[in-house]
Amino acid sequence: MTDHEAPEADMLPGLRAAVDDAKAKAAATRRRKAASWEPAGTDPVARVLVDIALAHLDRPFDYAVPAAMAATAVPGARVKVRFAGQDVDGYVVERASTTDHTGTLQPLRRVVSPEPVLAPEIARLSETLARRYAGARSDVLRLAVPPRHATTEKQESAPAPTPVPPATGAWAEVEHGDAFLRRLAAGDSPRAVWAAAPADDWPAMVAEAVATTYAAGRGALVCVPDRRDVTRVDAALLDMLGEGHHVCLTADGGPAARYRDFLAVARGARRIVVGTRSAAFAPVHDLGLVVLWDDGDDLHAEPRAPYPHTREVLLTRAEEQSTAALLGGVARTPEVEQLVASGWAHELAVPREVLRRRVRVEAVPAEDRQVGTRIPRAAYDAIRRGLEAGPVLVQTPRAGYAASLACETCRAPARCAVCTGPLVVSGPTVPPQCRWCGHVEAAWACSTCGGRGLRAPVRGEARTAEELGRMFPGTTVRSSSGERVVERVGAHADLVVATVGAEPVAEEGYTAVVILDTWLSLARDDLRAAEEALRRWLNAAVLVRPGGHVVAVGDPAHPALQALVRWDPTGFARREADERAQAHLPPAARLATVTGDLGALDDVLTLVDLPEGAEVLGPVAVDDEFRVLLRVPWSRGPALSAALGDLQRIRSARKLDAVRIQVDPLAI
Repeated sequence: MTDHEAPEADMLPGLRAAVDDAKAKAAATRRRKAASWEPAGTDPVARVLVDIALAHLDRPFDYAVPAAMAATAVPGARVKVRFAGQDVDGYVVERASTTDHTGTLQPLRRVVSPEPVLAPEIARLSETLARRYAGARSDVLRLAVPPRHATTEKQESAPAPTPVPPATGAWAEVEHGDAFLRRLAAGDSPRAVWAAAPADDWPAMVAEAVATTYAAGRGALVCVPDRRDVTRVDAALLDMLGEGHHVCLTADGGPAARYRDFLAVARGARRIVVGTRSAAFAPVHDLGLVVLWDDGDDLHAEPRAPYPHTREVLLTRAEEQSTAALLGGVARTPEVEQLVASGWAHELAVPREVLRRRVRVEAVPAEDRQVGTRIPRAAYDAIRRGLEAGPVLVQTPRAGYAASLACETCRAPARCAVCTGPLVVSGPTVPPQCRWCGHVEAAWACSTCGGRGLRAPVRGEARTAEELGRMFPGTTVRSSSGERVVERVGAHADLVVATVGAEPVAEEGYTAVVILDTWLSLARDDLRAAEEALRRWLNAAVLVRPGGHVVAVGDPAHPALQALVRWDPTGFARREADERAQAHLPPAARLATVTGDLGALDDVLTLVDLPEGAEVLGPVAVDDEFRVLLRVPWSRGPALSAALGDLQRIRSARKLDAVRIQVDPLAI
């Protein structure tokens, strides 16, 4: 026996004590682990939604709840679980006493946080939307629940002050507006479509509806297109209710601030939420009213899978949670008009005589007695008279200086000599430059006729401001576009040139609004081109003060311009809905697009079990991919979504090439 093989009895006393101590610690660790994996005495089964975007695994899985986690693994809590050989995130959606699983359940690895961030109604909503859009619940939950911020989670959410009775009067001239507010005050769930009119203070009107619901003991949720609208509604609610009653859910404040406000809502400390599209999932306690402003704005369409639209999210919540609904806007989409036609919602609007008193609208041809190079005499006179009493707004559809160039002689588009890309000019003394490759064309010559002169058939807001500055010397001309958006202007007699969506709000309203280049908005190659053009024009025209004047430059015979002149977005939406029904287009039909390579699309058409009456259009080339369009009557929409959901599960299980499926895409 060698020295190093000496028996344990011959060990030095200190070494033996260390070995015994290590053995005791190991035994204690084993006992603790064994005790920690003992199942909870009550509801020992946790149903967990695992954060894995695989369609065939898109369902809750049962896990054992260790006794040590019994108090923290509450429904809505974030947990870590073992899944397919790796640790993944998940949410507990339910605790149960039994399971259908025949084997031994894996235990929860750990509770990431006992904070119940996934409310039961949002868990149900995620299932409904995943089914509606043929997507995965995990993708919906990524939109609904913001990332955790541990430090913020440790902070308490201060309770809101006692609600105060709301001020009234903002809805005084709206037909049936008082009846709608009375039903909100009584705790009912009315549903209305509201057409805002010129000189309406729509944020104040939204705030009154929200405050009325809040005073009745229920919560409210308001979704608007962008941060500028959030700011306006935020200010109106502060004016109506004061501090501490609501939160604004946007991405601008950073992850900590967003999570803090989300927790205040989830804990019930705040029951009024204002925000952009992601706020549609806010877990408002005792939700009594959902409000959507300007549903036609494309910012309401989620660009990430499964691509839900804010309108559909809020309408689904209104159905599932039996809440009141208010869909407002200056313009109207055919989808919202269908809600009125079906009886799902009632109409709220000001009488025609009030409209005539508030605004005068006319459309004039572009070539009608031009002043300068592009301003018709009627538009020039409206600007001149308007500047005598206050600010004037000029809307132009393009930003920049000269958004496109053409040969002055033959009108052929001006192209780059290097890559054939379009040429643009960014300023009055800047040489033409290629929009694609950046090449500067210091000595451009037309490849068609050899001419060297350039003209700008499409002029941006900077060029428009320059031209108007020459027409009205001594007048302050302000531009608002792109990253240089002006939020508000005063009552001074300034000339404001703005692109679409960047129009500042005037303190007392504009004395006149001039809309240029309407043909450019109508020239978009899109199913919704006319609808979107009218929405853009109305959103600018509504900024006039009572008695204001609106002039649109374009073809007065076009139906969209006629609807603007009559201020009839409802009639235009009804006409659009009728025409689309005849062409079997939304909202009379349900559409879905499937995009991928040709081999993947061939697999799709082979595997999908389409409902009766479905049409298959395509495939057609779209950029570097191909697309198939699937169409069914509106009544068969749920069947189409179900078929596409089954297709996703089959493709996921077989690990076939990925395709992108969009149900009811905004653009086709």
